[in-house]
Amino acid sequence: MIVIDTSALIAILREEPEKARFEQVIADANGRLVCAVSVFEAAMVTIGRSATDTGDGLDAVLRAMGVEIAPFDADLAAIARDAFIRFGKGRHPAGLNMGDCASYALAKSLDLPLLFKGGDFSRTDVTPALA
Repeated sequence: MIVIDTSALIAILREEPEKARFEQVIADANGRLVCAVSVFEAAMVTIGRSATDTGDGLDAVLRAMGVEIAPFDADLAAIARDAFIRFGKGRHPAGLNMGDCASYALAKSLDLPLLFKGGDFSRTDVTPALA
């Protein structure tokens, strides 16, 4: 079971060089979760760059990969707040933003590895899905 961050979703949707590797990790996982906040963040990125995108492509990718959307509840909000205090932008070299903190919270709350692109999360105590 893994948690997927917005950065990995965007890399897949934009067909970035990491796409095939990310898709393989997702396919090999025995379960896939993404935080509802991350789905909204990914939709904002894709819709914001196109006058015609409605987010349907994102929905299709999530369905095709068998990704379950986890709600962002009060417990996750508390963990995300702590993540921002510890690793947030302007406070720590990791520079986590709101969406990052939501992904971090879901991964930490379930003690699951996080699939992400970039170096921000590697500066935290979250377990990466890629070694």
